[in-house]
Amino acid sequence: MFVVVTLVSSLVHIYSIGYMSHDPHKPRFMSYLSLFTFAMLTLVSSDNFLQLFFGWEGVGVCSYFLIGFWFKKDSANSAAIKAFLVNRVGDFGFALGIFLIFYIFGTVNYNDVFDQVPFYLKDKINFLGINFGAIDAICFLLFIGAMGKSAQFMLHTWLPDAMEGPTPVSALIHAATMVTAGVFLVVRCSPIYEYSPLILNFITVIGMITALFAASVAITQNDIKKIIAYSTCSQLGYMFFAAGVGAYNIAMFHLFTHAFFKALLFLGSGSVIHSFQNEQNIKLMGGVWKRLPLTYFLMLIGTLALTGFPFLSGFYSKDAIIEFAFLHNSTIGYMAATIGVFTALLTAVYSWRLIFKTFHGDYNNKNIQIEKIHESPYVMTLPLIILSIGAIFAGYLSKDLFMNFDTFWKESIFLQNPLSKDHPPGWFIILTPTLVTLSIPFSYLIFVKNKNFGSYLVETNKPLYLFLKNKWYFDEFYDYTIIKPLKKIGIYLWQGVDGLIIDKFGPDGISKLIKLFSLKATRFQSGFIYQYAFIMLLGFSIILTILIIK
Repeated sequence: MFVVVTLVSSLVHIYSIGYMSHDPHKPRFMSYLSLFTFAMLTLVSSDNFLQLFFGWEGVGVCSYFLIGFWFKKDSANSAAIKAFLVNRVGDFGFALGIFLIFYIFGTVNYNDVFDQVPFYLKDKINFLGINFGAIDAICFLLFIGAMGKSAQFMLHTWLPDAMEGPTPVSALIHAATMVTAGVFLVVRCSPIYEYSPLILNFITVIGMITALFAASVAITQNDIKKIIAYSTCSQLGYMFFAAGVGAYNIAMFHLFTHAFFKALLFLGSGSVIHSFQNEQNIKLMGGVWKRLPLTYFLMLIGTLALTGFPFLSGFYSKDAIIEFAFLHNSTIGYMAATIGVFTALLTAVYSWRLIFKTFHGDYNNKNIQIEKIHESPYVMTLPLIILSIGAIFAGYLSKDLFMNFDTFWKESIFLQNPLSKDHPPGWFIILTPTLVTLSIPFSYLIFVKNKNFGSYLVETNKPLYLFLKNKWYFDEFYDYTIIKPLKKIGIYLWQGVDGLIIDKFGPDGISKLIKLFSLKATRFQSGFIYQYAFIMLLGFSIILTILIIK
Protein backbone atom coordinates (compact mmCIF):
# COMPACT_ATOMS: atom_id res chain seq x y z
CA MET A 1 0.00 0.00 0.00
CA PHE A 2 2.90 2.35 0.73
CA VAL A 3 4.33 1.67 -2.74
CA VAL A 4 0.97 2.40 -4.38
CA VAL A 5 0.19 5.54 -2.35
CA THR A 6 3.61 7.19 -2.48
CA LEU A 7 4.41 6.31 -6.11
CA VAL A 8 1.06 7.35 -7.59
CA SER A 9 0.93 10.43 -5.35
CA SER A 10 4.42 11.53 -6.46
CA LEU A 11 3.53 11.13 -10.13
CA VAL A 12 0.24 13.00 -9.69
CA HIS A 13 2.09 15.87 -7.96
CA ILE A 14 4.49 16.10 -10.90
CA TYR A 15 1.67 15.84 -13.46
CA SER A 16 -0.27 18.59 -11.63
CA ILE A 17 2.59 21.07 -12.24
CA GLY A 18 1.68 21.00 -15.93
CA TYR A 19 -2.06 20.39 -15.70
CA MET A 20 -2.70 23.16 -13.14
CA SER A 21 -0.10 25.58 -14.55
CA HIS A 22 -2.76 28.16 -15.55
CA ASP A 23 -4.78 27.85 -12.34
CA PRO A 24 -4.38 30.83 -9.95
CA HIS A 25 -4.93 28.57 -6.92
CA LYS A 26 -2.22 25.99 -7.59
CA PRO A 27 -0.64 26.30 -4.07
CA ARG A 28 -4.00 25.43 -2.47
CA PHE A 29 -4.39 22.47 -4.82
CA MET A 30 -0.90 21.13 -4.05
CA SER A 31 -1.46 21.49 -0.30
CA TYR A 32 -4.71 19.51 -0.54
CA LEU A 33 -2.93 16.75 -2.49
CA SER A 34 -0.18 16.56 0.12
CA LEU A 35 -2.70 16.54 2.97
CA PHE A 36 -4.54 13.70 1.25
CA THR A 37 -1.33 11.69 0.90
CA PHE A 38 -0.61 12.20 4.61
CA ALA A 39 -4.12 11.01 5.54
CA MET A 40 -3.86 7.96 3.28
CA LEU A 41 -0.48 6.98 4.73
CA THR A 42 -1.95 7.42 8.22
CA LEU A 43 -4.77 5.07 7.23
CA VAL A 44 -2.59 2.26 5.86
CA SER A 45 0.11 2.48 8.54
CA SER A 46 -2.27 2.24 11.51
CA ASP A 47 -2.10 -0.68 13.94
CA ASN A 48 -5.49 0.11 15.50
CA PHE A 49 -8.99 1.04 14.41
CA LEU A 50 -8.88 4.52 15.95
CA GLN A 51 -5.91 5.67 13.86
CA LEU A 52 -7.47 3.93 10.86
CA PHE A 53 -10.63 6.00 11.42
CA PHE A 54 -8.58 9.19 11.70
CA GLY A 55 -6.97 8.53 8.31
CA TRP A 56 -10.32 7.37 6.92
CA GLU A 57 -11.99 10.67 7.78
CA GLY A 58 -8.89 12.57 6.64
CA VAL A 59 -9.06 11.19 3.11
CA GLY A 60 -12.81 11.86 3.12
CA VAL A 61 -12.44 15.55 3.95
CA CYS A 62 -9.56 15.93 1.43
CA SER A 63 -11.81 14.34 -1.17
CA TYR A 64 -14.44 16.99 -0.36
CA PHE A 65 -11.85 19.78 -0.71
CA LEU A 66 -10.50 18.45 -4.01
CA ILE A 67 -13.81 17.58 -5.71
CA GLY A 68 -15.07 21.08 -4.89
CA PHE A 69 -11.74 22.71 -5.72
CA TRP A 70 -13.31 24.89 -8.44
CA PHE A 71 -15.91 26.11 -5.94
CA LYS A 72 -17.27 28.82 -8.24
CA LYS A 73 -18.89 26.04 -10.30
CA ASP A 74 -22.25 24.99 -8.85
CA SER A 75 -21.79 21.46 -10.21
CA ALA A 76 -18.45 21.12 -8.37
CA ASN A 77 -20.00 22.26 -5.08
CA SER A 78 -22.94 19.89 -5.49
CA ALA A 79 -20.62 16.98 -6.32
CA ALA A 80 -18.43 17.69 -3.27
CA ILE A 81 -21.45 17.83 -0.94
CA LYS A 82 -22.88 14.65 -2.47
CA ALA A 83 -19.58 12.79 -1.98
CA PHE A 84 -19.36 14.02 1.61
CA LEU A 85 -22.95 13.06 2.51
CA VAL A 86 -22.92 9.61 0.86
CA ASN A 87 -19.62 8.87 2.60
CA ARG A 88 -21.18 9.97 5.91
CA VAL A 89 -23.65 7.09 5.56
CA GLY A 90 -20.82 4.60 5.18
CA ASP A 91 -18.68 6.25 7.86
CA PHE A 92 -21.57 6.13 10.34
CA GLY A 93 -21.72 2.35 9.90
CA PHE A 94 -17.92 2.16 10.17
CA ALA A 95 -17.93 4.19 13.42
CA LEU A 96 -20.64 1.93 14.88
CA GLY A 97 -18.47 -1.06 13.95
CA ILE A 98 -15.50 0.41 15.86
CA PHE A 99 -17.75 1.19 18.87
CA LEU A 100 -18.99 -2.40 18.83
CA ILE A 101 -15.41 -3.74 18.62
CA PHE A 102 -14.45 -1.71 21.69
CA TYR A 103 -17.65 -2.71 23.52
CA ILE A 104 -17.03 -6.43 22.95
CA PHE A 105 -13.23 -6.74 23.02
CA GLY A 106 -12.31 -3.78 25.25
CA THR A 107 -9.59 -2.68 22.81
CA VAL A 108 -9.20 -1.29 19.30
CA ASN A 109 -5.69 -2.64 18.58
CA TYR A 110 -5.71 -4.98 15.58
CA ASN A 111 -3.68 -7.81 17.11
CA ASP A 112 -5.56 -7.81 20.41
CA VAL A 113 -8.92 -7.85 18.61
CA PHE A 114 -7.87 -10.55 16.12
CA ASP A 115 -6.57 -12.82 18.92
CA GLN A 116 -9.88 -12.63 20.79
CA VAL A 117 -12.27 -13.19 17.86
CA PRO A 118 -12.48 -17.04 18.16
CA PHE A 119 -13.66 -16.72 21.80
CA TYR A 120 -16.68 -14.53 20.93
CA LEU A 121 -18.19 -16.54 18.07
CA LYS A 122 -21.35 -17.41 20.04
CA ASP A 123 -21.90 -13.91 21.46
CA LYS A 124 -25.09 -12.12 20.41
CA ILE A 125 -26.02 -8.45 20.10
CA ASN A 126 -29.66 -7.52 20.69
CA PHE A 127 -30.93 -4.71 18.48
CA LEU A 128 -34.64 -3.79 18.29
CA GLY A 129 -35.49 -7.13 19.89
CA ILE A 130 -33.53 -9.13 17.29
CA ASN A 131 -30.41 -11.10 18.17
CA PHE A 132 -27.45 -10.80 15.81
CA GLY A 133 -24.14 -12.64 15.99
CA ALA A 134 -21.61 -10.16 17.42
CA ILE A 135 -18.94 -11.04 14.84
CA ASP A 136 -21.48 -10.86 11.97
CA ALA A 137 -22.62 -7.43 13.20
CA ILE A 138 -19.04 -6.13 13.39
CA CYS A 139 -18.21 -7.44 9.92
CA PHE A 140 -21.40 -5.96 8.45
CA LEU A 141 -20.85 -2.51 9.99
CA LEU A 142 -17.21 -2.39 8.91
CA PHE A 143 -18.25 -3.36 5.38
CA ILE A 144 -20.85 -0.55 5.29
CA GLY A 145 -17.90 1.82 5.76
CA ALA A 146 -16.03 0.05 2.98
CA MET A 147 -19.07 0.30 0.68
CA GLY A 148 -19.22 4.07 1.12
CA LYS A 149 -15.52 4.73 0.64
CA SER A 150 -15.12 2.26 -2.25
CA ALA A 151 -18.34 3.34 -4.01
CA GLN A 152 -20.05 -0.05 -3.98
CA PHE A 153 -23.60 -0.69 -5.18
CA MET A 154 -26.18 1.50 -3.36
CA LEU A 155 -23.48 3.88 -2.05
CA HIS A 156 -21.81 4.40 -5.45
CA THR A 157 -23.67 7.51 -6.64
CA TRP A 158 -21.00 9.99 -5.49
CA LEU A 159 -18.12 8.59 -7.58
CA PRO A 160 -19.21 9.59 -11.14
CA ASP A 161 -20.15 13.08 -9.92
CA ALA A 162 -16.73 13.40 -8.26
CA MET A 163 -15.27 13.84 -11.75
CA GLU A 164 -16.08 17.55 -11.33
CA GLY A 165 -12.72 17.90 -9.60
CA PRO A 166 -9.47 18.44 -11.56
CA THR A 167 -8.29 15.30 -13.40
CA PRO A 168 -5.20 14.68 -11.20
CA VAL A 169 -7.66 14.34 -8.28
CA SER A 170 -9.53 11.63 -10.17
CA ALA A 171 -6.29 9.74 -10.78
CA LEU A 172 -5.06 9.94 -7.20
CA ILE A 173 -8.23 9.66 -5.15
CA HIS A 174 -10.84 8.03 -7.35
CA ALA A 175 -8.67 5.39 -9.03
CA ALA A 176 -5.53 4.46 -7.14
CA THR A 177 -5.75 5.21 -3.44
CA MET A 178 -8.80 6.45 -1.50
CA VAL A 179 -11.42 4.25 -3.16
CA THR A 180 -9.26 1.19 -2.50
CA ALA A 181 -9.32 1.90 1.27
CA GLY A 182 -12.46 -0.23 1.58
CA VAL A 183 -10.75 -3.22 -0.04
CA PHE A 184 -7.73 -2.67 2.20
CA LEU A 185 -10.03 -2.62 5.27
CA VAL A 186 -11.70 -5.95 4.41
CA VAL A 187 -8.36 -7.64 3.65
CA ARG A 188 -6.73 -6.17 6.78
CA CYS A 189 -9.61 -7.54 8.86
CA SER A 190 -9.49 -11.03 7.34
CA PRO A 191 -9.04 -12.56 10.87
CA ILE A 192 -12.54 -11.24 11.67
CA TYR A 193 -14.22 -11.83 8.30
CA GLU A 194 -13.07 -15.45 8.11
CA TYR A 195 -15.38 -16.22 11.03
CA SER A 196 -18.41 -14.69 9.29
CA PRO A 197 -19.32 -16.73 6.16
CA LEU A 198 -22.66 -14.90 5.95
CA ILE A 199 -21.04 -11.47 5.52
CA LEU A 200 -18.39 -12.88 3.15
CA ASN A 201 -21.24 -14.08 0.91
CA PHE A 202 -22.86 -10.65 1.22
CA ILE A 203 -19.56 -9.01 0.16
CA THR A 204 -19.37 -11.36 -2.83
CA VAL A 205 -22.91 -10.49 -3.93
CA ILE A 206 -22.37 -6.72 -3.54
CA GLY A 207 -19.04 -7.01 -5.38
CA MET A 208 -20.42 -8.85 -8.38
CA ILE A 209 -23.51 -6.62 -8.63
CA THR A 210 -21.25 -3.54 -8.55
CA ALA A 211 -18.93 -4.99 -11.20
CA LEU A 212 -21.83 -5.71 -13.56
CA PHE A 213 -23.79 -2.53 -12.81
CA ALA A 214 -20.88 -0.12 -13.35
CA ALA A 215 -19.69 -1.86 -16.52
CA SER A 216 -23.19 -1.81 -18.02
CA VAL A 217 -23.59 1.92 -17.31
CA ALA A 218 -20.12 2.80 -18.66
CA ILE A 219 -21.07 1.56 -22.15
CA THR A 220 -23.63 4.37 -22.60
CA GLN A 221 -21.70 7.31 -21.07
CA ASN A 222 -20.07 10.03 -23.19
CA ASP A 223 -18.01 11.90 -20.59
CA ILE A 224 -14.45 10.53 -20.87
CA LYS A 225 -13.81 10.80 -17.13
CA LYS A 226 -17.17 9.31 -16.12
CA ILE A 227 -16.52 6.25 -18.29
CA ILE A 228 -13.23 5.67 -16.45
CA ALA A 229 -14.95 6.42 -13.10
CA TYR A 230 -17.55 3.69 -13.71
CA SER A 231 -14.69 1.45 -14.78
CA THR A 232 -13.05 2.07 -11.38
CA CYS A 233 -16.33 1.23 -9.66
CA SER A 234 -16.53 -2.01 -11.65
CA GLN A 235 -12.93 -3.04 -10.87
CA LEU A 236 -13.51 -2.39 -7.16
CA GLY A 237 -16.42 -4.82 -7.45
CA TYR A 238 -13.94 -7.44 -8.71
CA MET A 239 -11.68 -6.79 -5.71
CA PHE A 240 -14.56 -7.19 -3.27
CA PHE A 241 -15.89 -10.44 -4.67
CA ALA A 242 -12.32 -11.76 -4.64
CA ALA A 243 -12.19 -10.97 -0.90
CA GLY A 244 -15.66 -12.48 -0.49
CA VAL A 245 -14.54 -15.88 -1.85
CA GLY A 246 -11.49 -15.80 0.42
CA ALA A 247 -8.89 -14.75 -2.16
CA TYR A 248 -7.73 -11.75 -0.11
CA ASN A 249 -4.24 -11.83 -1.60
CA ILE A 250 -5.67 -11.72 -5.15
CA ALA A 251 -7.86 -8.75 -4.16
CA MET A 252 -4.69 -6.93 -3.07
CA PHE A 253 -2.92 -8.07 -6.25
CA HIS A 254 -5.64 -6.48 -8.41
CA LEU A 255 -5.60 -3.38 -6.20
CA PHE A 256 -1.86 -3.09 -6.87
CA THR A 257 -1.97 -3.57 -10.65
CA HIS A 258 -5.19 -1.53 -11.04
CA ALA A 259 -3.51 1.50 -9.45
CA PHE A 260 -1.04 1.70 -12.34
CA PHE A 261 -3.28 1.27 -15.36
CA LYS A 262 -6.23 3.22 -13.95
CA ALA A 263 -4.06 6.18 -12.89
CA LEU A 264 -2.54 5.99 -16.39
CA LEU A 265 -5.99 6.13 -18.00
CA PHE A 266 -7.16 9.03 -15.83
CA LEU A 267 -4.01 11.08 -16.40
CA GLY A 268 -4.11 10.16 -20.11
CA SER A 269 -7.71 11.40 -20.31
CA GLY A 270 -6.49 14.56 -18.55
CA SER A 271 -3.92 15.00 -21.30
CA VAL A 272 -6.71 14.67 -23.91
CA ILE A 273 -8.97 17.13 -22.02
CA HIS A 274 -6.01 19.54 -21.74
CA SER A 275 -5.51 19.37 -25.53
CA PHE A 276 -9.22 19.86 -26.20
CA GLN A 277 -9.37 22.93 -23.92
CA ASN A 278 -11.42 21.22 -21.17
CA GLU A 279 -13.81 19.36 -23.49
CA GLN A 280 -14.79 15.98 -21.95
CA ASN A 281 -17.44 14.65 -24.36
CA ILE A 282 -15.97 11.85 -26.50
CA LYS A 283 -18.62 12.56 -29.17
CA LEU A 284 -16.87 15.89 -29.76
CA MET A 285 -13.46 14.28 -30.29
CA GLY A 286 -12.20 11.70 -32.78
CA GLY A 287 -9.47 11.38 -35.40
CA VAL A 288 -6.68 12.88 -33.27
CA TRP A 289 -4.36 9.90 -32.76
CA LYS A 290 -1.78 11.45 -35.11
CA ARG A 291 -2.02 14.78 -33.25
CA LEU A 292 -1.54 13.12 -29.82
CA PRO A 293 0.68 10.11 -30.65
CA LEU A 294 2.29 9.67 -27.23
CA THR A 295 -0.95 10.08 -25.25
CA TYR A 296 -2.69 7.70 -27.69
CA PHE A 297 0.03 5.05 -27.34
CA LEU A 298 0.09 5.28 -23.54
CA MET A 299 -3.71 5.18 -23.22
CA LEU A 300 -3.66 2.16 -25.52
CA ILE A 301 -1.37 0.40 -23.03
CA GLY A 302 -3.68 1.38 -20.14
CA THR A 303 -6.73 0.10 -22.03
CA LEU A 304 -5.08 -3.22 -22.89
CA ALA A 305 -4.07 -3.66 -19.23
CA LEU A 306 -7.57 -2.77 -17.98
CA THR A 307 -9.31 -5.18 -20.34
CA GLY A 308 -7.01 -8.01 -19.26
CA PHE A 309 -5.19 -8.42 -22.59
CA PRO A 310 -2.78 -11.38 -22.32
CA PHE A 311 0.50 -10.76 -20.47
CA LEU A 312 -0.23 -7.19 -19.32
CA SER A 313 -0.74 -6.47 -15.62
CA GLY A 314 -4.56 -6.61 -15.61
CA PHE A 315 -4.47 -10.03 -17.27
CA TYR A 316 -2.70 -11.66 -14.31
CA SER A 317 -4.76 -10.12 -11.51
CA LYS A 318 -8.24 -10.03 -13.08
CA ASP A 319 -8.05 -13.56 -14.49
CA ALA A 320 -6.78 -14.79 -11.11
CA ILE A 321 -9.89 -13.31 -9.44
CA ILE A 322 -12.23 -15.05 -11.91
CA GLU A 323 -10.34 -18.35 -11.59
CA PHE A 324 -10.35 -18.33 -7.77
CA ALA A 325 -14.07 -17.53 -7.77
CA PHE A 326 -14.58 -20.57 -10.03
CA LEU A 327 -12.40 -22.74 -7.77
CA HIS A 328 -14.43 -21.74 -4.71
CA ASN A 329 -16.69 -24.66 -5.72
CA SER A 330 -19.89 -23.05 -4.47
CA THR A 331 -23.00 -21.64 -6.11
CA ILE A 332 -21.99 -18.10 -5.23
CA GLY A 333 -18.45 -18.74 -6.52
CA TYR A 334 -19.75 -19.97 -9.90
CA MET A 335 -22.11 -16.98 -10.09
CA ALA A 336 -19.24 -14.58 -9.34
CA ALA A 337 -17.03 -16.26 -11.97
CA THR A 338 -19.80 -16.06 -14.60
CA ILE A 339 -20.49 -12.39 -13.88
CA GLY A 340 -16.72 -11.78 -13.81
CA VAL A 341 -16.34 -13.16 -17.34
CA PHE A 342 -19.35 -11.23 -18.68
CA THR A 343 -18.18 -8.02 -16.99
CA ALA A 344 -14.70 -8.50 -18.51
CA LEU A 345 -16.37 -8.55 -21.94
CA LEU A 346 -18.37 -5.37 -21.15
CA THR A 347 -15.17 -3.75 -19.82
CA ALA A 348 -13.39 -4.48 -23.10
CA VAL A 349 -16.28 -3.06 -25.16
CA TYR A 350 -16.62 0.27 -23.28
CA SER A 351 -12.83 0.68 -23.01
CA TRP A 352 -12.35 0.30 -26.77
CA ARG A 353 -15.38 2.51 -27.39
CA LEU A 354 -13.56 5.24 -25.43
CA ILE A 355 -10.33 4.77 -27.43
CA PHE A 356 -12.03 4.60 -30.84
CA LYS A 357 -14.42 7.51 -30.20
CA THR A 358 -11.60 9.68 -28.82
CA PHE A 359 -8.75 8.96 -31.22
CA HIS A 360 -10.22 7.34 -34.37
CA GLY A 361 -12.90 8.07 -36.94
CA ASP A 362 -13.82 11.61 -37.99
CA TYR A 363 -12.85 14.75 -36.10
CA ASN A 364 -16.12 16.03 -34.60
CA ASN A 365 -15.24 19.23 -32.73
CA LYS A 366 -16.45 22.38 -34.51
CA ASN A 367 -15.20 24.78 -31.84
CA ILE A 368 -11.50 23.84 -31.98
CA GLN A 369 -9.52 23.46 -35.20
CA ILE A 370 -7.71 20.13 -35.41
CA GLU A 371 -4.43 21.98 -36.05
CA LYS A 372 -4.65 23.44 -32.55
CA ILE A 373 -4.70 19.98 -30.95
CA HIS A 374 -1.21 19.34 -29.59
CA GLU A 375 0.62 16.93 -27.29
CA SER A 376 0.86 17.78 -23.58
CA PRO A 377 4.14 19.08 -22.09
CA TYR A 378 6.77 16.62 -20.82
CA VAL A 379 5.94 17.36 -17.17
CA MET A 380 2.56 15.72 -17.92
CA THR A 381 3.69 12.91 -20.22
CA LEU A 382 6.62 11.72 -18.07
CA PRO A 383 4.32 10.43 -15.25
CA LEU A 384 2.26 8.67 -17.93
CA ILE A 385 5.34 6.88 -19.25
CA ILE A 386 6.31 5.68 -15.74
CA LEU A 387 2.76 4.46 -15.06
CA SER A 388 2.69 2.65 -18.43
CA ILE A 389 5.76 0.65 -17.36
CA GLY A 390 3.82 -0.43 -14.26
CA ALA A 391 0.74 -1.20 -16.40
CA ILE A 392 2.84 -3.54 -18.57
CA PHE A 393 5.13 -5.26 -16.04
CA ALA A 394 3.55 -4.93 -12.54
CA GLY A 395 1.43 -8.05 -12.97
CA TYR A 396 4.14 -10.33 -14.32
CA LEU A 397 6.83 -9.19 -11.86
CA SER A 398 4.68 -9.39 -8.73
CA LYS A 399 2.38 -12.36 -9.42
CA ASP A 400 4.56 -14.88 -7.54
CA LEU A 401 4.94 -12.48 -4.62
CA PHE A 402 1.21 -11.85 -4.19
CA MET A 403 0.19 -15.47 -4.64
CA ASN A 404 2.74 -16.84 -2.16
CA PHE A 405 1.34 -16.99 1.37
CA ASP A 406 4.31 -18.55 3.09
CA THR A 407 7.06 -16.11 2.12
CA PHE A 408 5.19 -12.83 1.60
CA TRP A 409 1.85 -12.64 3.43
CA LYS A 410 2.72 -14.91 6.38
CA GLU A 411 0.47 -13.83 9.29
CA SER A 412 -0.91 -10.63 7.75
CA ILE A 413 -3.77 -12.46 6.03
CA PHE A 414 -5.68 -15.13 7.94
CA LEU A 415 -7.38 -18.03 6.15
CA GLN A 416 -9.39 -20.75 7.87
CA ASN A 417 -9.43 -22.86 4.71
CA PRO A 418 -6.39 -22.58 2.41
CA LEU A 419 -7.11 -21.48 -1.15
CA SER A 420 -7.48 -24.24 -3.72
CA LYS A 421 -4.27 -25.12 -5.55
CA ASP A 422 -6.14 -26.82 -8.38
CA HIS A 423 -6.23 -25.43 -11.90
CA PRO A 424 -9.52 -24.55 -13.61
CA PRO A 425 -10.32 -26.43 -16.83
CA GLY A 426 -8.37 -25.28 -19.89
CA TRP A 427 -11.45 -23.90 -21.67
CA PHE A 428 -12.21 -21.66 -18.69
CA ILE A 429 -8.65 -20.29 -18.54
CA ILE A 430 -8.69 -19.20 -22.21
CA LEU A 431 -12.33 -18.01 -22.19
CA THR A 432 -11.79 -14.49 -20.81
CA PRO A 433 -8.62 -13.63 -22.86
CA THR A 434 -10.39 -14.89 -26.00
CA LEU A 435 -13.49 -12.74 -25.41
CA VAL A 436 -11.31 -9.71 -24.56
CA THR A 437 -9.27 -10.13 -27.75
CA LEU A 438 -12.35 -10.61 -29.96
CA SER A 439 -13.92 -7.46 -28.50
CA ILE A 440 -11.28 -5.28 -30.22
CA PRO A 441 -12.38 -5.92 -33.86
CA PHE A 442 -16.04 -6.01 -32.73
CA SER A 443 -15.74 -2.59 -31.08
CA TYR A 444 -13.89 -1.17 -34.09
CA LEU A 445 -16.68 -2.44 -36.35
CA ILE A 446 -19.59 -0.88 -34.44
CA PHE A 447 -17.93 2.34 -33.23
CA VAL A 448 -15.75 3.31 -36.20
CA LYS A 449 -16.36 1.25 -39.35
CA ASN A 450 -20.13 0.84 -39.26
CA LYS A 451 -21.65 3.44 -36.93
CA ASN A 452 -25.13 2.70 -38.28
CA PHE A 453 -25.00 -0.72 -36.64
CA GLY A 454 -24.32 0.93 -33.26
CA SER A 455 -27.23 3.33 -33.83
CA TYR A 456 -29.44 0.38 -34.85
CA LEU A 457 -28.60 -1.41 -31.57
CA VAL A 458 -29.58 1.72 -29.62
CA GLU A 459 -32.85 2.23 -31.49
CA THR A 460 -33.95 -1.40 -31.20
CA ASN A 461 -33.18 -1.48 -27.46
CA LYS A 462 -34.30 2.02 -26.52
CA PRO A 463 -35.73 1.19 -23.03
CA LEU A 464 -32.57 -0.71 -22.09
CA TYR A 465 -30.37 2.07 -23.48
CA LEU A 466 -32.23 4.75 -21.48
CA PHE A 467 -32.11 2.56 -18.35
CA LEU A 468 -28.32 2.29 -18.63
CA LYS A 469 -27.87 5.89 -19.80
CA ASN A 470 -29.69 7.10 -16.69
CA LYS A 471 -27.48 4.93 -14.43
CA TRP A 472 -30.28 2.51 -13.50
CA TYR A 473 -32.24 5.57 -12.27
CA PHE A 474 -30.49 5.48 -8.89
CA ASP A 475 -30.20 9.24 -8.56
CA GLU A 476 -33.88 9.65 -9.41
CA PHE A 477 -34.83 6.88 -6.97
CA TYR A 478 -32.88 8.47 -4.10
CA ASP A 479 -34.25 11.89 -5.03
CA TYR A 480 -37.84 10.62 -4.89
CA THR A 481 -37.57 8.40 -1.80
CA ILE A 482 -35.07 10.25 0.40
CA ILE A 483 -34.16 13.78 -0.73
CA LYS A 484 -37.62 15.22 -1.52
CA PRO A 485 -39.36 13.81 1.61
CA LEU A 486 -36.48 15.05 3.82
CA LYS A 487 -36.64 18.45 2.11
CA LYS A 488 -40.40 18.67 2.79
CA ILE A 489 -39.87 17.71 6.44
CA GLY A 490 -37.07 20.29 6.69
CA ILE A 491 -39.22 23.07 5.22
CA TYR A 492 -42.09 22.19 7.59
CA LEU A 493 -39.80 22.18 10.64
CA TRP A 494 -38.22 25.45 9.53
CA GLN A 495 -41.42 27.35 8.80
CA GLY A 496 -43.88 25.56 11.13
CA VAL A 497 -41.80 24.80 14.21
CA ASP A 498 -38.82 27.13 13.99
CA GLY A 499 -40.67 30.16 12.63
CA LEU A 500 -44.06 29.95 14.33
CA ILE A 501 -43.03 28.57 17.73
CA ILE A 502 -39.32 28.87 18.57
CA ASP A 503 -38.61 32.17 16.81
CA LYS A 504 -42.02 33.70 17.62
CA PHE A 505 -41.82 33.10 21.37
CA GLY A 506 -38.04 33.11 21.55
CA PRO A 507 -35.64 35.66 20.01
CA ASP A 508 -38.23 37.35 17.78
CA GLY A 509 -40.78 37.66 20.61
CA ILE A 510 -38.27 39.05 23.12
CA SER A 511 -36.88 41.54 20.62
CA LYS A 512 -40.42 42.73 19.73
CA LEU A 513 -41.22 43.17 23.44
CA ILE A 514 -38.04 45.19 24.04
CA LYS A 515 -38.75 47.29 20.96
CA LEU A 516 -42.28 48.00 22.21
CA PHE A 517 -41.04 49.13 25.65
CA SER A 518 -38.27 51.23 24.08
CA LEU A 519 -40.77 52.98 21.78
CA LYS A 520 -42.98 53.80 24.79
CA ALA A 521 -39.97 54.99 26.78
CA THR A 522 -38.80 57.35 24.02
CA ARG A 523 -42.00 59.38 24.47
CA PHE A 524 -40.59 60.66 27.76
CA GLN A 525 -37.63 62.13 25.84
CA SER A 526 -39.57 65.14 24.42
CA GLY A 527 -36.91 67.86 24.90
CA PHE A 528 -39.25 70.22 26.85
CA ILE A 529 -37.84 71.37 30.27
CA TYR A 530 -41.26 71.84 31.89
CA GLN A 531 -42.12 68.17 31.11
CA TYR A 532 -38.83 66.95 32.65
CA ALA A 533 -39.50 69.20 35.70
CA PHE A 534 -43.02 67.79 36.01
CA ILE A 535 -41.74 64.14 35.84
CA MET A 536 -39.03 64.93 38.43
CA LEU A 537 -41.63 66.53 40.73
CA LEU A 538 -43.93 63.51 40.22
CA GLY A 539 -41.11 61.12 41.05
CA PHE A 540 -40.11 63.13 44.11
CA SER A 541 -43.74 63.12 45.32
CA ILE A 542 -43.95 59.30 44.93
CA ILE A 543 -40.67 58.78 46.87
CA LEU A 544 -41.80 61.19 49.62
CA THR A 545 -45.17 59.43 49.91
CA ILE A 546 -43.47 56.01 50.27
CA LEU A 547 -41.12 57.35 52.97
CA ILE A 548 -44.02 58.94 54.96
CA ILE A 549 -46.13 55.72 54.72
CA LYS A 550 -43.19 53.70 56.11
